[in-house]
Amino acid sequence: MQISGSTVLLTGATGGIGHAIARELAGRGANLILTGRRSDVLEPLATELGGRALAVDLAQASEVDRLLAEAGEIDILVANAALPASGTIDSFTVDELDRALDVNLRAPIVLAHSVTPGMVSRGSGHLVFISSLAGKAATPGTALYNATKYGLRGFAGALRADLRTSGVGVSTVFPGFIRDAGMFHEADVKLPPGVGTRTPEDVAKGVAGAIERNRGEVDVAPLPLRASTIFASLAPEMAGRVARRVGSENITREMEAGQRGKR
Repeated sequence: MQISGSTVLLTGATGGIGHAIARELAGRGANLILTGRRSDVLEPLATELGGRALAVDLAQASEVDRLLAEAGEIDILVANAALPASGTIDSFTVDELDRALDVNLRAPIVLAHSVTPGMVSRGSGHLVFISSLAGKAATPGTALYNATKYGLRGFAGALRADLRTSGVGVSTVFPGFIRDAGMFHEADVKLPPGVGTRTPEDVAKGVAGAIERNRGEVDVAPLPLRASTIFASLAPEMAGRVARRVGSENITREMEAGQRGKR
């Protein structure tokens, strides 16, 4: 898919990773429609990049409908918005559970459901879903977040198979620990020695590359972290024991404490 000249709908544009994706795609000639909850952040970014700003709360079904009605025809969807959803399941209210499911999983599916028919009729388009390495390997204290990110991977993979001959591409991007922006950075979590990170700009380049080369899955993480994710998918019990020895439970507790106010 050619990014230049395409109309891109980017959700979660108010965060640091969203900013990086917006700037990367704008630099490649995209016409941007930027969404998020904070118009005070969206408007200056849209002005800077020559795009449109549509402030919406993706936890509200009516707001998702409004976004679709106002956005118009979309060539590329980048579903980046997500809530942290860190913490053991008993620490959430039912309303908080619903909100995480709505933002992290329902909204991307509904957006894809709406924009895909137009893409198919035109014979071109691309859908990008920002998951996480937490969508490939489960960790303690993140059951709800894992559920939404695993679900997003499954949806995107099957949708890619369904659209294989349509001219519409589907990609899933899996960031690991991202420094300088994003949930991990905002929670001010201290990682064990040797655990590598990537930048928001690395995520943005991964998104652009996925679109231009129609890549099914793109990991944005150092090789050791990607390898440990593969190991966790093949031997989850053993991987869990190793993770506990290196302090993974401390990381998730810090994530929950730092992100509780964003549920």
